[in-house]
Amino acid sequence: MALAPLGLFLAIFIGTGLYLTSIGTDMAFYQLSATVAILPAIVWAVAMGREKVSEKINIFLSGVGDVNIITMCVIYMLAGGFAAVAKSIGGVEATVNFGLSVIPATMVLPGLFVIGAFIATAMGSAMGTVAAIAPIAVGVADKTDLALPLLMGAVVGGAMFGDNLSMISDTTIAATRTQGCKMSDKFKMNLKLALPAAVATIIIFAFLGASGEVVVRGDYEIVKVVPYVAILVMAVMGLNVFIVLLAGILLCGVVGLFITPGFTPLAFAQNIYAGFKGMHEIMVLSMLIGGLGELLRLHGGVDWIIQFIGKLTSGKKSTRSGELSISILAVLADLCTANNTVAIILTGGMAKEIAERNGVDPRRSASLLDIFSCVVQGVIPYGAQVLLAGSIAKISPLSVVGSMYYCYALAIAAVLGIIFGFPKVKS
Repeated sequence: MALAPLGLFLAIFIGTGLYLTSIGTDMAFYQLSATVAILPAIVWAVAMGREKVSEKINIFLSGVGDVNIITMCVIYMLAGGFAAVAKSIGGVEATVNFGLSVIPATMVLPGLFVIGAFIATAMGSAMGTVAAIAPIAVGVADKTDLALPLLMGAVVGGAMFGDNLSMISDTTIAATRTQGCKMSDKFKMNLKLALPAAVATIIIFAFLGASGEVVVRGDYEIVKVVPYVAILVMAVMGLNVFIVLLAGILLCGVVGLFITPGFTPLAFAQNIYAGFKGMHEIMVLSMLIGGLGELLRLHGGVDWIIQFIGKLTSGKKSTRSGELSISILAVLADLCTANNTVAIILTGGMAKEIAERNGVDPRRSASLLDIFSCVVQGVIPYGAQVLLAGSIAKISPLSVVGSMYYCYALAIAAVLGIIFGFPKVKS
């Protein structure tokens, strides 16, 4: 019952969208804001339990103000500011025109996936990668006949690939620390499953984008591409995502003041604020989801999941059952928290117990925790990365989820790995 409010939220949000779609309503999933759809779920979660209402409200607010949630919200703001300023000075259009003059339209989808994977691996942040590359993908959609959901799927898929493997990613750090293994060892385990999934995804995108054509060609001023090149270089250098996005905003401002007619310091400030405002819905939703997740934990939802998995494996001691249990644990935890780092931290202790009881190597348990939390994070319509991509592209997060081929391929690779005992763990 502790998990029922989450089910109510999904039923209201997705159910309304599906119903409106069935009767032919335009922009069906935009008719009911998720920030409103989640309110009945929050009310139900607050009404649950025997604790005082004031106590439950304080717990809800502590979830809203969790450091991981606030971190995401600041990234949303900076991403919005960067995208708005870059667009106002013509940076997005210039970058798109430059890119399409170098890369054929038929290879844009695989190219965006590879760039996203490369940047996220260096930066250690899927959110920062989506914030940097998604505006370019939106511009590509305007210049080609490629569908926006496909372009966003390529960007977010690449970002999830890199975030899952990066040595400086929060998920890597959380998984290795809770399981007691080296990051380099966990990287090697992940790579053997993630790389085949990435190759399969690149092939899929190459096939889907094979008929792509540039329908509108345009000129570009190379100086307006500089901010994007700069943030990519800084990301590769491993700089903090906040520094990267702030520097990108400032560079856009400098380029605009010197190159763009009518672009004044006041216009610069107004564009930044317009970008902030454009992210208000996703920020509010992220905070409300954080608060709901904390209430679910208070009422025992996460504990129930952990105990349920523990019961499944209590009488079946084998490596395969242990690996499967750890994977299910990561899946259910991320469904409830919508944050892969938090999901790993919450379940890391139990995963380690399951691993020790079933003879699962710590490197393998760390890898599975990270992989399956990554998979779920990329396919839930209320996950931060998908929400950010949908917000920048102004499309339904469900349409982004439908194009997350990398996460589906990774899930298949990981499940097959469990079934066939691959990759082998060397002592």
